Amino acid sequence: MSAITNRYACAFADVVLDKHLDWHQTGQDLALIAQLMESSRELRTIWQNPSVEGVQKRKVLDWIVARAGASQMVRNFIAVLIDRHRISALREVIRGVELELNKRAGLTEAEVTSARPLSYRAKRALEARMEELTGKRVLAHYTTDASLLGGAVVKAGSTVYDGSLRRQFEELKEQLSST
Repeated sequence: MSAITNRYACAFADVVLDKHLDWHQTGQDLALIAQLMESSRELRTIWQNPSVEGVQKRKVLDWIVARAGASQMVRNFIAVLIDRHRISALREVIRGVELELNKRAGLTEAEVTSARPLSYRAKRALEARMEELTGKRVLAHYTTDASLLGGAVVKAGSTVYDGSLRRQFEELKEQLSST
């Protein structure tokens, strides 16, 4: 995430916390507007075109917000992104807000890729171990990749824990070829 995008994400995270907004609903409202923008070339053209007056852009925004039932805070935040020519980064900003709120709540996200689907018990054990390592509660997202052969790769923030058989075989191969 760019420094500029991160500033917008942190600022909106402040608003969410200060105003006690329901992040689940607010996030859905933002995601809906992002989806509309991504699926409509006309909407992107209006909001991203510097020759379209801000008043016109906000009229379109107000119409969308009214139809979507989104909050005034969401409307104001989108208006800031439009006015500051940052609306194209909306998805990145939404993700940044989510990460910032998780960070402030003492949560860290982890991407877990395993060779095969993990059982409920294995997931809980892995999450408990990650919580020990990070000192934070872990929100894990699971995927599978058969090319790992066995084991798992866990990415938490910028740290990668690679316990896959594929990596172990690669290390063994390097050791054997160097002797």
